[in-house]
Amino acid sequence: MVHLHVQNQSTRKRLYQRGQLLALAGRICAGERVRQEVELSVLFCDDDFIRQLNKTYRKKDKATDVLSFAQEQEDMPGVRILGDVVISLETVERNCGGNAVQMREEVRLLFCHGMLHLLGHDHVTMQEQKRMTEKQAQYLGVPKQAAWRHGHTGNRSVGRRTAVKKG
Repeated sequence: MVHLHVQNQSTRKRLYQRGQLLALAGRICAGERVRQEVELSVLFCDDDFIRQLNKTYRKKDKATDVLSFAQEQEDMPGVRILGDVVISLETVERNCGGNAVQMREEVRLLFCHGMLHLLGHDHVTMQEQKRMTEKQAQYLGVPKQAAWRHGHTGNRSVGRRTAVKKG
């Protein structure tokens, strides 16, 4: 079972459906053989917020599309706490030219990408990128070429800190 906390602080609205993200998280957990309950959060924001996080945690003073923050605390009994995924809807909008359908697909892709980071995947090497692309294609049900955007800024998990307060 997946416990998904969603918060939208962005000025952009209606670009995700919680139920779709929850179903995607379930497919990812099943495919990654995660047997216990998991908890994760996703925060939708705008560029100023994600830029500040990127500057603080990655020393990169620029907006980006997605950041992942794996949890450092001990898991609760029976529940694996994965961490937080932060997605800038402003960057999504810019990368998709404002096309609402493409933006919704991009949000799902970035959520999948961020969740894979929380589960320990990375894409530093070409082999790792190929593997993540294959996994994203599988979980999203899209061709491989649609599972990795050339415009993706390639953000790795930024460490084992919590950026989003759960409430």
